[in-house]
Amino acid sequence: MRRSVQNTAAGVALSCLSCLTGAAAEPRLADTPPAEQRALGYSGDLPACDDGYVLAQIRWGFYDRERDYWKSDLDILSFETMRETGYRTHGASFIPRRYCEARAEFNDGARRKVTYAIGEGLGFLGLGSGVEWCVEGLDRDLAHAPDCAAAGR
Repeated sequence: MRRSVQNTAAGVALSCLSCLTGAAAEPRLADTPPAEQRALGYSGDLPACDDGYVLAQIRWGFYDRERDYWKSDLDILSFETMRETGYRTHGASFIPRRYCEARAEFNDGARRKVTYAIGEGLGFLGLGSGVEWCVEGLDRDLAHAPDCAAAGR
């Protein structure tokens, strides 16, 4: 009899605890103000997908990674058909990001899709825009798997 009273008391206590934690849940994202209102330095003003500096960051990063890590001579020669695929798709309360795709011509004669995200304040030491990118078919370490989809979200 004593054990059953203890189990019942424990059950009631757990029920009350779960009710209390549910009442203190995080506010909904729709109620959260935009990042610009919560953190200094955000404006929501990001470079366009065809911005020369953004494309140069991708090209230099690809060149360095191929040479240093994969011991490859592969290089991006040019970009074409740059287009935006999303802007702040996760909501205004997150770090402002612009999502893009482009076709790139490589020195092996192939044309491949490049998926990239431009994030505000994600540059070197938090200054300027940072670019996260992935070349479809060349994501050898699967950092943005599957097929670079994670780079464009």
